Amino acid sequence: MNATGNRSFHTMCKPHGSICNLDCSYCFYLSREALLGSESGFRMADRVLEEYVRQYIGGVDTREVIFSWQGGEPSLMGLDFFTRVVELQKKYAKPGQTILNDLQSNCTLLDDKWCEFLKENNFLVGLSIDGPRDLHDRYRKDKGGGKTFDRVMASVKLLRKHGVEFNTLTCLNRANAREPLRVYKFLRDEVKSERIQFIPIVEPNIFKTVAPGLWDKKGLPKLGSKEAKPGKDGSYVHDWSVDPDDFGDFMCAVFDEWYRKDFGKVFVYFFETAIAQWMGGMASLCVFAPSCGRGVMLEHDGKVYSCDHYGYPEYMLGSIMETPLDQLVACHRQTEFGNDKHMRLPRYCRDCQYVFACNGECPKNRFLLAPDGAPGLNYLCSGLKKYFAHIDSYIDEIIRRLDAKSQEAGNQKFQLGL
Repeated sequence: MNATGNRSFHTMCKPHGSICNLDCSYCFYLSREALLGSESGFRMADRVLEEYVRQYIGGVDTREVIFSWQGGEPSLMGLDFFTRVVELQKKYAKPGQTILNDLQSNCTLLDDKWCEFLKENNFLVGLSIDGPRDLHDRYRKDKGGGKTFDRVMASVKLLRKHGVEFNTLTCLNRANAREPLRVYKFLRDEVKSERIQFIPIVEPNIFKTVAPGLWDKKGLPKLGSKEAKPGKDGSYVHDWSVDPDDFGDFMCAVFDEWYRKDFGKVFVYFFETAIAQWMGGMASLCVFAPSCGRGVMLEHDGKVYSCDHYGYPEYMLGSIMETPLDQLVACHRQTEFGNDKHMRLPRYCRDCQYVFACNGECPKNRFLLAPDGAPGLNYLCSGLKKYFAHIDSYIDEIIRRLDAKSQEAGNQKFQLGL
């Protein structure tokens, strides 16, 4: 691929780097402050911001451009920064082009002024919350070790008060993954989230210094071994990582509740993308796509990395201050990175009946040895198989229900959620 080919890609921007007001136990990005270093105080300079906005809008050929702001905690940049973001987007937007913004936040710093801005400028907020008070506060603490649940729930009220559109992001860890219905019903009934994203927390013990794919193959655990589970002697992952079988049980239990009561009303990303794939469509979540590489990460200093989870020096592609963003995304190294997702699947995956829906999941989690000893098996394999086998029996009925709803809507295309 080259810069004149497919010019559709997505960039996740971290304008404040890994700087955050919280100190969540499982956060994979807090350690990047020491690993990546900074000459600019971990704050995006205006000249870098303008180059990013100009290059991103100019580098894609889509009618809709989505700017994703994450961290660390992006709201630490302040309202003046995001006011400038909107000004620059208006300056460089092409005729007929729609510019959208989403802000992934721990939502502990929002106030009325923030919410007025978010509503006025049509920002979609991704609210990080891990379930009811005890489950959320277990790992999501501030720098002083204080609990954060009440501050997050106060922001939920503010977002609703101002009519700000938001979805929820729940990190599935070793604790909350064991209480699927309690977590889901809390998100649905108390937070009243109609768009729910679950992210399994999986981090090897060495993740702070060793990049994904660069693990010592001699030390990798085998599928089914005690080392391939959290909380065991010799575990390869941190104790707060989700247990793969708990993850599978969680998704099965939540799916059943969603299917019985919330089908067509609540958008759960995991379910939507699986159903689409079963029906021959494309995965809407990159982790389940056959290849990757079209979603890069931009740090505060203008440096571009292969992926959000690959923010290590070994995966730095270059700087937008030296090379245009679209050229970095299109470079041979990044193309090879994306194609490796499929090319490096072990035989155990290729022979699996659910490979069309899983595609080996995210490469960052592929540190298990398959039963035949081949490297590259996903840590979540057993849980994913359990989940896919469970929903498989529902697919025919789901298709019938979709057809019925489509007819009710006058044969217009029906979408489960968004």
